[in-house]
Formats: sequence, structure tokens, C-alpha cells
Amino acid sequence: MRAIKLTIAYDGTDFAGWQWQAGQRTVQGELETALAKLTGETMRVTGSGRTDSGVHAAAQVVSFTTESPLPVDVFPRALNATLPHDIAVIDAAEVPLGFHAIRAAKRKRYRYVLHDAPHHDVFLLRYGWHIRQRLDTDVMQHAARQLVGTHDFASFQTGGSVRKTTVRTVYDASVTRPLAEKPHVIHFEVEANGFLYNMVRVMIGTLVDIGRGFQPRDWIAELLGRCDRNQAGMTAPAQGLVLLRVDYGPDAASDETTPNEDDEPA
Repeated sequence: MRAIKLTIAYDGTDFAGWQWQAGQRTVQGELETALAKLTGETMRVTGSGRTDSGVHAAAQVVSFTTESPLPVDVFPRALNATLPHDIAVIDAAEVPLGFHAIRAAKRKRYRYVLHDAPHHDVFLLRYGWHIRQRLDTDVMQHAARQLVGTHDFASFQTGGSVRKTTVRTVYDASVTRPLAEKPHVIHFEVEANGFLYNMVRVMIGTLVDIGRGFQPRDWIAELLGRCDRNQAGMTAPAQGLVLLRVDYGPDAASDETTPNEDDEPA
């Protein structure tokens, strides 16, 4: 028996999310179908997070076990020949048995894309949230910095599976306009040791309220103390969210102490 780790990218627009669902097109379902054709085995793969319908990934990590003797470098080429055009296998590696894509993860980084202009950007319809009002990104950046640190993020989760704890550590959070040629494009990036369900999308909904001037610049600090989802901003649309990266430590075996029990912030 071998353990394999895949890094995959996908456009989540036409999927009913990551997780397998009967009668629905899902990323997990398409990947498991392709692996069955390749290996002749029926298997269940584990993704580093169960992204929701419409959420994208630049580097989702997937783990599975197999008895296939195929060289590991064959997996990307063979799977990409079978998978639909909106999923791509970027890399494959053999890892120690016991590796678990969720529990072994140490950090995850997400990006949410906004575009604030009177007219929509046709090239961002599938990959961003259009806001007609100009947003104050300096104030949003001030507010985003309040997310950094170890906090109870109960105000920033929506309904999902029961959690052992709603405490997470955010290592970085930033709001920028990174493209000089497209000054209406805004990136919110956040990196943490784990995320609650819809956590990033509630964060950006809250930041947009601040950027619009609907709420004060220190509102996030208040929300962290309240631990009440009803007090925070809306859950932003799914299409602006992309999983950028999942980091694993030098010992990537399953770590039960890492708070990556999440459904994902989709």
C-alpha cells in the first residue's frame, strides 16, 4: 500500500463543491472517477478542505492510498488526460502512510477578489465580486490587520459541522490593489492555521461594509469580542474565493492537534 499526495487546481464554477454528492457534479467525484480508470481501484480521496459550490482552488491538496505500482510521475499526466478541462493535476508525490491532507495541514492561504467600478469586468464574472461603489481600501487594510492573531472567530462562521473550538490563529491578512493596469481590482488575502465554515467569505463581507463606510474602521475588533454571527457582515458570494496554498510541516504525518477539522471557508 502506498500513500499519494496530489496538488490540483480547479475552476469551481460548474461544480456543486468539493465533496462527493449523489447525482451532483463535484471535484471529488470527478477525481475519484479518473483515479478508478487509472488504477482499477475504487477509492475515496481526502481534500485539504471541502470547498463549497463556486469556490476555486489554485493548489488544493489531496491524499489517498493505492496499491497501484505506477510511478508517481505518471499520475499527473494520466489523470490530466482523463479529467475534465476545469480540473488539473499540478503535481504528485509519494508520502508516508498516515499522511492526511486535512489533519497534517499547518497553514492555508486564501485570496478573495473584488472589483469596484461602475460597470462589471466581464473577465472577472466567474472569479470576483462586483461592487459598484468605490471602496476605501486603506480603511479596509486597517480593519484587516485586526484579524491577525489568535482569536475566537465565532462571529465569522456560518452554520456547519459542530466544532471543538472556534478559536483560530490568523498569521496574515491584507487588502491591496495589486494591479496598476486594473486599479478597480482588490485582493483580500488571509492565512491561518485553519478556517471555520464560510469564515473568509464573512470576513470579506464585513470588510466591504467597512470599505463602504457603513461601519467604523475598528468594527472587526468589536465583532471578535462579541462572538455573534448575527452582528457581522454578509457572507460574500462564492465566486471570488480561491484556495491559494496549503502548507505542511517537515513531518507531514497526521497531526491531531492542528485545528483543521473545518469544512472550509466557502
